[in-house]
Amino acid sequence: MRVARLYSYKNIKIEELPRPEPSKKEAIVRVRASGICSGDVMPWYIEKKAPLVLGHEPAGEIVEVGEGVEGFQIGDRVFIHHHAPCMSCRFCKRGDYVQCPDWRKMGIYPGGISEYIRVSASVLMYDTLKLPDTVGFDDAVLVEPLACVVKSFKRSGIKKGDTVLVLGLGVMGVLHVMVARHYGADIVIGADMVPFRLNKAKELGADETINVADADLREAVETLTQGKGPEIVIAGPNSVKAMEQALDMVSAGGTVVLFTPARPGERLVIDPNSLYFRDIKVVTSYSCGPDDTTEALYLIEKGLVRADRLVTHRYPLEKTDEAYRVVARATDSLKVIIEMN
Repeated sequence: MRVARLYSYKNIKIEELPRPEPSKKEAIVRVRASGICSGDVMPWYIEKKAPLVLGHEPAGEIVEVGEGVEGFQIGDRVFIHHHAPCMSCRFCKRGDYVQCPDWRKMGIYPGGISEYIRVSASVLMYDTLKLPDTVGFDDAVLVEPLACVVKSFKRSGIKKGDTVLVLGLGVMGVLHVMVARHYGADIVIGADMVPFRLNKAKELGADETINVADADLREAVETLTQGKGPEIVIAGPNSVKAMEQALDMVSAGGTVVLFTPARPGERLVIDPNSLYFRDIKVVTSYSCGPDDTTEALYLIEKGLVRADRLVTHRYPLEKTDEAYRVVARATDSLKVIIEMN
């Protein structure tokens, strides 16, 4: 089978590997579509994992099952998460699935951008979802990224009537825009410097957008919120500057969600008295768990998020390198997926 393997940020090759075989309680899935994550194009983040087969947003159909598999059969169309918790440790009992030691293990082999993947027993049991007939493979590729957004809003403590400011309007920022009202937002504001993404955010649900290349972000936010500031600020870009801006603009009593890690070596300096007397909450939101993927699939089935509104580029596996460059340029793209026949 063919796979797309990354050796470095500028070196992705299409290679051949033996098709994997399932062990007990595992399954083999023929991948039909797989997304390229925006995190995959952060050089410092992806290169520490290299060499690796790219892709952790796969969807496909089960073509083989190992001994003891229950609940799935050959022919099932599925979304597969690349991690799954044990559901029994102290972290899992608290719902902190991403801190579970089992969750940290990769649950698919060799990676999502390959013609076939082996799904581990834990992933098959705890975070593989059958697709409704109305959900296509390209829609299912959106389950994992949308699940991260679901978790983000859960952790934000959003309340009905809140104003939400989304900093950064790549695919993850736009996903926040698309479902913000479902979680209670009254006004949704997006900020970015790329005209294509600003326009897409407005098209997909933002009430207002701010081009930070042309306007002072703080002044624009104050104007749009009548000086109150947004109750929820999603800090999307992987930079301390974006986090500092979020803390500076959030409303008293509001919440800042640090949705993406900062670059290595950066430090966020916080005035504790500013947080204390303004009663600001700062929360992180790292990845997602089985409850989030289940909810994300529900939102997709409901029609709040669909591939035909969000996917801007589709490539065959042999053009993975080209697809990767489109994501990395971050100009005229939102979601880029690899499709396999």
